[in-house]
Amino acid sequence: MNLAAHAVPGDAPVVAATTTDRQKIKAIMAASSGNLVEWYDFYAYAFTSIYFASAFFPSSSPTGQLLATAGIFAVGFFMRPLGGWIFGRLADKRGRKASMLVSVLLMCAGSLLIGILPTYETIGVLAPVLLLVARLAQGLSVGGEYGTAATYMSEVAGPGRRGFLSSFQYVTLIGGQLLAVLVVFALQHLLPVEEMRAWGWRIPFLLGAVAAIVALFLRSSLEETASDETMQSKEAGSLRALLQHKRALLITLAFTMGGSLYFYTMTTYMQKFLVNTVKLDLKSVSTVMTLALIAFMLLQPLFGILSDRIGRRNNMILFSGLAMVGAVPLLSTLSVVDNVYAAFALVLVGLVIATFYTSISGVVKAELFPVEVRALGVGLPYAIANALFGGTAEYVALSFKNYGNESLFFWYVAAMAAVAFAASLWMPDTRKYGYLDGNGRLSG
Repeated sequence: MNLAAHAVPGDAPVVAATTTDRQKIKAIMAASSGNLVEWYDFYAYAFTSIYFASAFFPSSSPTGQLLATAGIFAVGFFMRPLGGWIFGRLADKRGRKASMLVSVLLMCAGSLLIGILPTYETIGVLAPVLLLVARLAQGLSVGGEYGTAATYMSEVAGPGRRGFLSSFQYVTLIGGQLLAVLVVFALQHLLPVEEMRAWGWRIPFLLGAVAAIVALFLRSSLEETASDETMQSKEAGSLRALLQHKRALLITLAFTMGGSLYFYTMTTYMQKFLVNTVKLDLKSVSTVMTLALIAFMLLQPLFGILSDRIGRRNNMILFSGLAMVGAVPLLSTLSVVDNVYAAFALVLVGLVIATFYTSISGVVKAELFPVEVRALGVGLPYAIANALFGGTAEYVALSFKNYGNESLFFWYVAAMAAVAFAASLWMPDTRKYGYLDGNGRLSG
C-alpha cells in the first residue's frame, strides 16, 4: 500500500488509487489506536491520584497531597505546546509515521515509569521528582499526538470522507477517557481501598504501557502520507514558514479557544459542576456522565459525515453560534435543575452542540495549512490555546464560584465561543480554497 503524497494544486496529498476503503479504515484505526492509549493514560492519572497522593507527598493534610498531584497534572497541560512544536516539526520533516511512533513510545515510557515508581518512603524526594518527569513526558506526548494524528488521518481519508474518517480521533479520545473510568471502576469493586492505595493504583498505568506497545505495533504498519520531496523541502516543519500563514494560525487559535473551553466545560468540569452546583450525588453524576459520554462518542462519525455534506465552515458556524447563544441559558438552567433526568438531558444537549466541533476538530485545521507545515500548523497553535483555555477551564470556573459569581463563567464560555464564531465567518470554504481538497489559495 502506497499512501505517499505528491504535489497537486493546493499541495493536497493524493491517496493512490490502489488504496482501498478497507486499507484506509485500517490505517485510520492504527493511527487512532495511539490516540486512545494516550488519552487513557492521561486520564488514568486524574482518576487514580486520590489513591497514590499520599505515597508521593507525605503530608498530614490530604488536601495538600491532592493539590500536589493536581499541580503535576496541570504541568502536563503546559508541556503540550512544546510537544506540539517538537512533534509537529518531526512529522513535517521526518514523516507522520515517525512522529506518531515516537509519541506513543514516550507515552508508554511515562506510564510504565509511574506504574513501577518507588514511593517517597523508599527513595525520598526523588519519588515526586520522578513522578513529575513521567507527567512531563506524558504531557509532551499528548501535545505532539494531536497535530500529527489529525494530519495523518485527514490526509489518508481522501476526498469526500475526510470528515467521517477523521472524526475517529475524538471517538478514541472519548473512548480513552471512558476506558480509564471503566478500569478504575472495576478495580474499585475488586480491591479494598487499602489495597488500592498500597498497589492497586499501579494497575491502570501498567495496562496503559502494555496497550501502548500494541498501538506501537499497529502504527509500525502505517504507510507515510508525506512525500520525500515535501519532507526535504527547506520549509518543512519551519516555524518561519508557518508564520507566513497568519490567517490560518489565527483561525486555528480561535477555534481551539472556543472549542477546547466548551469541550472541557461540558466533560471534565461538568462532573464537579453537577456535584457542587446542581447538588447531585456522586453515583448519579457518574451515571449521567458515563451515559452522556457514550452518546457523545457515538455521535462523532455522524457529525463528521454531516461536515462532508455541508462543509467544515458550516459545521463551525453551527457549533460556535449555538455555543455562543446557548452557553449561558444552558448552564444557568442546568444549575437549578432538581432531578437526574433533566440534568442528563441538558448535558446531552450541550454535548450535541460540542459535536459540531469535536467531530472535525482535526480536519478543519489540517485543511488550512499546506503539506510542508501542516502537522506543525495543526499541533502548535492548538496546544497553546488548549493549555491556556481548555486546561484552565476548571480552575477559572471554580475561581468564579469561590468568589460568589459563578454565572460569570457561563458568560466567559459564551465569549470564547463568540471568538470562534467570528473566526468561522472569516474562514473561507475549505472545499474550494483549502489545501486538502481545494485550490490552496487560502490567503496567508
